Amino acid sequence: MKPVCFGLGSLALASLALATAVIPAHARSSTDQMMMLDPAARMEQRCNARGMGLVGREHKGFHPDELVAYAYANTVIHDAGIKAPGAAVRSGNTWYHLSYDCETANEGLDIKSFSYKLGAAIPNSEWEGHYLVGQ
Repeated sequence: MKPVCFGLGSLALASLALATAVIPAHARSSTDQMMMLDPAARMEQRCNARGMGLVGREHKGFHPDELVAYAYANTVIHDAGIKAPGAAVRSGNTWYHLSYDCETANEGLDIKSFSYKLGAAIPNSEWEGHYLVGQ
C-alpha cells in the first residue's frame, strides 16, 4: 500500500474549509446573524430596535432596554412590514404601552419607515400575564 501524502497547499485548504464551516456566532457579522433568522423574526428584531432607539431619543428620561412586540396583541406581518398594536417597552423598571407600524427593506434588514405611539405605564400586576419581566 502506498502512503498518502498531502502537500502543504491541500492541508491548508482542508484546514481553511474546516475553520470556515464552524465560525462561532461572535465572529459572524450582525448582518450574517440576522439573515439566519426567519424573515418575520428579522423584521421584528430590527423594528423593535428602532422603536427602543426612538423612544430613548425622543422622550426625556427614558432609557429603553427591552421591547415585547406581542405583549398585548399579536403582531401583524404584511409584505415587508410589521404592525405591533399591543407592544410594550421597558425603561428602568417600568413597562409602558407602545404601538408601532414599521416598514422594512432589504429582506428586513433596513427600516424604511417607523411610526409609534407611546402609552401609559403598565401596572406591575399585569406584567406576568403579558411576558413582561423586571430588570
